[in-house]
Amino acid sequence: MNQVPIIALLTDFGLSDAYVGTMKGVLLSICPAARLIDLSHDIEPQNVRQAAYVLLTAVRYFPPDTIFLVVVDPGVGTAREPIAVQTDHGTYVAPNNGVLSYVLQRARVKHTVILENPTYRLSSPSKTFHGRDIFSPAAAQLANGMSITALGPALPELQSLPDPRLDIAPPCIRGEVLHTDRFGNVITSIGNLIWTGATALELVPQFGPPRSPFFIPDAQTCEITIGSQSIHGIAPTYGSVPLGAITALVGGSGQLEIGINQGHAARSLGVGIGDPITLLINP
Repeated sequence: MNQVPIIALLTDFGLSDAYVGTMKGVLLSICPAARLIDLSHDIEPQNVRQAAYVLLTAVRYFPPDTIFLVVVDPGVGTAREPIAVQTDHGTYVAPNNGVLSYVLQRARVKHTVILENPTYRLSSPSKTFHGRDIFSPAAAQLANGMSITALGPALPELQSLPDPRLDIAPPCIRGEVLHTDRFGNVITSIGNLIWTGATALELVPQFGPPRSPFFIPDAQTCEITIGSQSIHGIAPTYGSVPLGAITALVGGSGQLEIGINQGHAARSLGVGIGDPITLLINP
């Protein structure tokens, strides 16, 4: 454990209510030494898949003993279990609803438990605010150095989300929209894409079964179709196209993104999470 324990929070609570602040109050009441990091509180309400993707983009940049507190929980108060999962890179406290699917595919799981021990919950927990009454106390106890196995019994089965679409059948690659960021950039499941030359790309599939890398010799000749829009070529940066122009590029997470130079691509295209995108590789 780091000398100063880190707890990173990801929720769909927004910041207009006191929900996030109250969770932080619980965390610091139990573990005053904790350093609290906000990943995001702007996940679309109840959008478990979006939260799973955003979490995936962040965890690799944190110390390996970080505790990730993830509360995107449309099933709060139902039979879904509150859980904690310890891996070789991070410990996760979350509902068992698939929100950890993408990160756990890429980590070695050591322990998975149900948060059932009443000693490590707030008294008389609410049926609708487990983030405050169950998840935050568990995360804080872990930050204090408690063994994960003290929080409850082993979990028989982790729930999983289906993999995002990523069909590779050259010369056509088909994916879907995973996320729209606050700039309106449309982030897709086509990736990881790595520049290997001035115009050459390597695609190392991020989702689905293990597959060999696929090479795109000239990104400038590709054709991308999303919504009713066709885009020619993959640009290196937003600023490499004229102001207001729509462009495809490789984003910071390595995924194919669609953006508008100083504009809002998702709004202009009328697309959202789950909508299809096609990348055609021309000779």
